[in-house]
Amino acid sequence: MAALAVNLLWFLIGVIIICGVVWLVLYGLKNVAGLPLPGRLEQGIWFILLLLVLIYLIMILTGAAPFWKPSLPMVR
Repeated sequence: MAALAVNLLWFLIGVIIICGVVWLVLYGLKNVAGLPLPGRLEQGIWFILLLLVLIYLIMILTGAAPFWKPSLPMVR
C-alpha cells in the first residue's frame, strides 16, 4: 500500500511539471512570439492533456503502467 502511495505522489509531481511546461509553451507562443491562439485551441490542448493524465492514472491504479511498478517491498 505504501508503494502505491509513493507512486501516486511521483505521478502528481510529474503532472505538475508537465502542466507547467505546457503552460510555459502556451505563454511563450502567446506573449513572446505574438501568435494569436484561439481559446478553443488552448482548451483542446488542456483537454487532451487531462485525458492522457486520467488514462495513465487508471493504468497506475490497475498495475498496467509500464514505468510505475511498486518500488518499495511489500510488508506482510
